[in-house]
Amino acid sequence: MTSMADTWGIHEAQFWLRGQAPEAPVRYDAEAGIWCVYGYQEVQHVLANPATFSSNTQRVVPQDMMEGADQFSEGNLIQMDALEHKKLRGLISHAFTPKVVADMEPRIAELTHELLDAVADGNRMELVNDLAYPLPVIVIAELLGVPASDRDKFREWGSALMEATQEFSFVDRTETQRKRLQDAMLQVAKLGDYLREHVEDRRRNPREDLITKLVQAEVDGERLSDNEVVNFSNVLLIAGHITTTLLLGNSILCLDSHPEWLSRVRADRGMIPAAIEEALRYYSPFAGTARATTTETELGGERIPADSLVVTFLGVANRDPKVFTDPDTFDPTRDPNPHMAFGRGAHFCIGAPLARLEGRVALNILLDRFPNLRSDPNSSPVFLPSLSMTGLKELPLVF
Repeated sequence: MTSMADTWGIHEAQFWLRGQAPEAPVRYDAEAGIWCVYGYQEVQHVLANPATFSSNTQRVVPQDMMEGADQFSEGNLIQMDALEHKKLRGLISHAFTPKVVADMEPRIAELTHELLDAVADGNRMELVNDLAYPLPVIVIAELLGVPASDRDKFREWGSALMEATQEFSFVDRTETQRKRLQDAMLQVAKLGDYLREHVEDRRRNPREDLITKLVQAEVDGERLSDNEVVNFSNVLLIAGHITTTLLLGNSILCLDSHPEWLSRVRADRGMIPAAIEEALRYYSPFAGTARATTTETELGGERIPADSLVVTFLGVANRDPKVFTDPDTFDPTRDPNPHMAFGRGAHFCIGAPLARLEGRVALNILLDRFPNLRSDPNSSPVFLPSLSMTGLKELPLVF
């Protein structure tokens, strides 16, 4: 039987979106050469134990697969562990405090209205291009202090990273995979060059923005190097918008696919936060995140050797029937809903409060402005061709 996942073109490897459950909480994928962690408790354990499951995955990836990646490691928050991670994360924590995030609500609402005012067609929009992508990009660009008008460049550079996750194997290293990874490194380098110009400018001409604060910051009495600020800003810019883009598109799709819930949310806007949380669980934007073992360890009844790449499948864990009743059912009244869409532990997404705020504000405004908003019956949603991310590339809507 064809599922909606098949109809919409969701990556064939995302079996959990086709009503299929993993055979075991942990298994070794011999074809890819990686350990897959599916169980909720097992994923939670991996993310909560950085001493055994390090975020520095680059060290276990063969160098010939990630040629040139070394230049992006310095200051890369995602690849850091322990004290080093804590120190650098602390530098930007002030930019995401509850008060700072709450104070951004008027600007987010203003941008949402501006973007919707600019929709060219009188009764139709493509949600991702018209709103879900530009809104969070403009917000994070304004925070960093880079021109939001360059967002088409950011999209081009970020798209290469998404496409690089279509297939991945340590064992069968195809020419297609090599080319994708090579292209991804090239695009990351372009983004790095772009950000470096801004970093060098802020050293000469400080402003009231996050790049200036990073340039001026000290860690243990030392200033960050240009490479550290560039790579730090790179992560913030890319990761700072992708989750929200996917969150917003997925939330609209979930509500549109379940008209009874859309009606209830329209009538009771207090349900929007819960609907967003359930959409995060149901279609987790980052379907998986990787770690590298520092020592041999046991997990889910399996012995995992040291220096192994371990991928925790957040999307599968968020449908674990041991934790979630009727996990394949979209239910915004689900309580509790301890999903791990934003990760867990030290690397919990620092921008989660901002993403939730952007989603809440945008959804409210969409429902206010378009009482008859629904998917275009003549154009199907198009999902990203990615194994590690679950979200829309296009979502045509009519109103």
